[in-house]
Amino acid sequence: MIFKVYPAGIYMANCYIIGDENTKIGAVVDPGGNPKGIFEECRNSGLEIKYIILTHGHGDHISGVYELKELTKAKILMNKNDEYLTKGETLSITPILRNIKLFGIDEYIGEGDIIKVGNIDIRVLETPGHTLGSVSLKIDNMILTGDALFRGSIGRTDFPKASHEQLINSIKEKIMVYSDDTMVYPGHGPSTTVGEERKYNPFL
Repeated sequence: MIFKVYPAGIYMANCYIIGDENTKIGAVVDPGGNPKGIFEECRNSGLEIKYIILTHGHGDHISGVYELKELTKAKILMNKNDEYLTKGETLSITPILRNIKLFGIDEYIGEGDIIKVGNIDIRVLETPGHTLGSVSLKIDNMILTGDALFRGSIGRTDFPKASHEQLINSIKEKIMVYSDDTMVYPGHGPSTTVGEERKYNPFL
């Protein structure tokens, strides 16, 4: 499997490039800026991008989506409960990104869905709390947690429609149920493991 982390945009949100080495089919998760750079990284890896997958609809995770879709013709996948953000509400949450180009969702994703990227299976875990429609993505022994769980921290819940209680429940019921050696790749900052967060995360 091809797996690359590409911190993008002014908030340095972690964009993830995932690809099947055999079929050269790929997906991009959370292109929060630098769409041309992300596209070049994919092209250098020989990947044909089939999907742009969004863990949630905040501007720092979606500001590169419009242009990346134009470059790749990939389908945009997101949970329906975050469509309020991509239809415009995200512009008021992050005013510095108010000039980003909005877009439509091609396919909705939800709990238990499997996204096929070549021979790679990406399982969708609904992890609301940071936003109504936040999802995490399970690939083999890895979970891409978006802004739900970080190394030593959790996502903000001071936004409209966010819920601290719901976020904690999401993390405990959907992420912490996996083994200690499960890798956690968050929406910002360094990677960690379920075991490290179980032991050291003060919010859990």
